[in-house]
Amino acid sequence: MTPSSTPLGTALITGASSGIGAIYADRLARRGHDLVLVARNRERLQALADRLGTQTGRRVETLVADLTHPHDVARVEERLRSDERITMLVNNAGLGATAPLVDSDIDKMEAMLALNVNTLTRLTYAAVPVFLKRPGASIVNIASIVAISPETLNGVYGASKAYVLALGHSLQHELAGRGVRIQTVLPGATATEFWDIAGVPVSHLPSEIVMTADDLVDAALTGFDRGETVTIPSLQDAADWEAYEGARRAMSGRLSSAKVAPRYAAG
Repeated sequence: MTPSSTPLGTALITGASSGIGAIYADRLARRGHDLVLVARNRERLQALADRLGTQTGRRVETLVADLTHPHDVARVEERLRSDERITMLVNNAGLGATAPLVDSDIDKMEAMLALNVNTLTRLTYAAVPVFLKRPGASIVNIASIVAISPETLNGVYGASKAYVLALGHSLQHELAGRGVRIQTVLPGATATEFWDIAGVPVSHLPSEIVMTADDLVDAALTGFDRGETVTIPSLQDAADWEAYEGARRAMSGRLSSAKVAPRYAAG
């Protein structure tokens, strides 16, 4: 891909030092975005920034932050609020888990929720009010297919990603017509360090279900270009999602009633 000479504003990407975040950084820089890369690994972050700056000619800054620490989260929030150049937020940082709940450490589950839910929410809340004043701004939240298939992995992890999907639906509804785009990306199994950290090396998974991070991000950006609000790169038939989402929306208008459903009426 030939680097673009047209500036598109600055994208702030969390979890940017490796995996999906690093690929987003590469692709967005080549599209013409300047970057603010956020991660806790200073050496990896700087190496990526140096490479992308050289290859694309874009301005690439690093913001070293551990998003499990409230003080560091506050620093990123402030950057989103104060830097008028930022027009895109990619909420990619997150933790995963694969063990059943009964075999999981509750402290680790709480830490995962803090990053996957609390941090993502705080950064989103920091971005939305200022993005409403920045035409064409966008938020990309990286969820997971476990948002709609919680039985696949650890249930707390699935619940955290279901939250991300629900937040995206709500934001899409609240911000419709106000100039801020929301996209929620649901990756399936992806070849990144996620699996090693979660406790199951990616080499232990069937190869036919594992997508490369490059393919995942390229597909997600194609979905973004097409205006998708939810993108599931590994779902082969879009009609499956349309049917699922259509059923959910159809049912939503029938979920509250002054009358008890007949099946629950006292005999």
